[in-house]
Amino acid sequence: MPGWVRRTGIEVAGWTLVLLGLAALVLPGPGLLALAAGLAVLSLQYHWAGRYLRPLKAKALHAAEQGVCTWPRISASVSGALSVIAVGIIWGTWTEIPPWWPLADAYWLPGGWGTGAGLMLSGLIALTLILYSCYRFRGRQPAEPAAEPPVADAAEAA
Repeated sequence: MPGWVRRTGIEVAGWTLVLLGLAALVLPGPGLLALAAGLAVLSLQYHWAGRYLRPLKAKALHAAEQGVCTWPRISASVSGALSVIAVGIIWGTWTEIPPWWPLADAYWLPGGWGTGAGLMLSGLIALTLILYSCYRFRGRQPAEPAAEPPVADAAEAA
């Protein structure tokens, strides 16, 4: 494969995932996951993406470890993920504007299976990540997140 094709593919895939991740931060969807995936793809090409990805990965693993350290946390997380899936199903099936809506019909939230599928996908991803976290971290003592190595000051280096 020519080098320019690989570089272009990395650029397009990485920046698409970053943009989708940013959009999914405010829309239904796994925003942080897509953002991290975009940085992972871009880190194949750019060192700055790897620098942003390392602390994000360390903090995400620490949060995952903390999230499964007790059974109440696990059950709350599973309940939340199942609730998101249920809302996605309701959102997908209920497309008509309810009679109690006080504003004009044009201001009703967009429904349908596009939004519902995004919510259901988010819930399924959450359940998968909960299962992975239980498999990887359950039964261990929670560790502190890895500290960032100190950055040498330019004045100290001279």
